[in-house]
Amino acid sequence: MRIETYIEKLLFEYNCVVVPGFGAFLAHGKSAVLDAASNTLYPPTKSISFNAQLSKNDGLLVSHIAKEKKLAYEELLHEVEKVAETWNKRLAQGESIELFGVGKLWMGKEQRIQFQPENKTNYLTSSFGLAAFSATPIQREVLKEEVEELEEKIPFIITPEKRETSSFRPWLKYAAILLLAISVGATSYRTYGDMLQKQVAVQQDAQQEVSRLIQEATFFESSPLELPAIEININKRQLGKHHVIAGAFRIEENAEKRVAQLKEKGYQAFYLGKNRFGLHQVAYDSFENPKEALAFLRNVKAADSPDAWLLSEK
Repeated sequence: MRIETYIEKLLFEYNCVVVPGFGAFLAHGKSAVLDAASNTLYPPTKSISFNAQLSKNDGLLVSHIAKEKKLAYEELLHEVEKVAETWNKRLAQGESIELFGVGKLWMGKEQRIQFQPENKTNYLTSSFGLAAFSATPIQREVLKEEVEELEEKIPFIITPEKRETSSFRPWLKYAAILLLAISVGATSYRTYGDMLQKQVAVQQDAQQEVSRLIQEATFFESSPLELPAIEININKRQLGKHHVIAGAFRIEENAEKRVAQLKEKGYQAFYLGKNRFGLHQVAYDSFENPKEALAFLRNVKAADSPDAWLLSEK
């Protein structure tokens, strides 16, 4: 069974994917980087690492595969644990494991698992479509020197301007300026007068409209009706998308007994309903935030039942 495709898919949504009995793949946010040597700008991304100490099952990977394959959770948990056992044996024998889309694993000299992530995939969804960008620096000084060399080579010939000797042309110039000033003044005065007339007309229309609205307005002499307040008690519980499951039973009465037992212990347990296999599911609690659900699951495994697992809905 190849589970690396499911690990790769979950790394886009979660920052921790645990393979029961093997270790956890962790995703850390990394800001944009500029490589000054190659003038390449790399977009923000997620860097993937591996921690062999986080090998306890948190239910995320197994429940995801069980939902995709439409199989029982216990059956898939057994298969995933067999894959983890096979990986550990291969690493102990000195082999390396290639996980497509995730990275490469091998055993180091200190008998510790080493991990080399695959940098071809960007798991940060906010950077989707962004690729590395290489920029070529502008050689401004070189272009400036080339322009100066061209200016030295191109000859410039300055020819004197021939002035008119006639004494009649300066008078024509002054007469044209005077006529232009008179026409501009007349046009400005006429435009300003038109603008004043339009403003007066707009103000009169506005006053007439306000008077009409005041005359048409209706005023109530009596006080408005006061309706009695209605209290509505809503007892329906708002469930989140992530449920910490306590167990699944074939008989509904057993599921109700389990709910009563958990409530006596102080949990907000409830009957979740039937799954696709006809089993009656009982949940410790429900959460909207996946991080809160995982934290609660760890506490339940340590305090009440190590068989508890997480069920996430899309």
